[in-house]
Amino acid sequence: MSGNLTTRLFQALQQQYALPLHGIHGISHWARVYENGCRIAEKTRVNLKIVQLFALFHDSKRQNEGADPEHGIRGAKYAATFHQAALLDLSDQEFDLLYRACADHTDGLIEADITVQACWDADRLDLYRVGILPDPALLCTNAAKSPELREWANTRAALRMLPDSMRTLWSIA
Repeated sequence: MSGNLTTRLFQALQQQYALPLHGIHGISHWARVYENGCRIAEKTRVNLKIVQLFALFHDSKRQNEGADPEHGIRGAKYAATFHQAALLDLSDQEFDLLYRACADHTDGLIEADITVQACWDADRLDLYRVGILPDPALLCTNAAKSPELREWANTRAALRMLPDSMRTLWSIA
């Protein structure tokens, strides 16, 4: 996915986001999920474009920072508006994977297409931002289960860091 498209999508998503941009489900979380997903994709050879789009859309329609069981499906439906407008550069089959990843990401599932699993793992690897260590038994891919990746992700999540690379990619001041 081109940096230009990613930046435009990020800008559109942040403008409509209903919660504080720097809250626990905000842009630093999206950025860490994006980078977690890129690391998983590198090891699993899944569809990187879907993983990157998942990072942007999966929590984009949250209405609160607590229990919000419908936020995944709302994010999936929001992504559908971009797909229908031909703004995501995805085939219908690819979009179906993105939709499933967003819609089901909070259901605790571990069985799905490997690209969907990579999306879920990218998000789960950021749980330590709220003090929850990701349970390897609830991760889907061997890449996410690796102690090295989990330690790297946990450190970044604990700090709630906004990675410099994402500041640059998304043009965040």
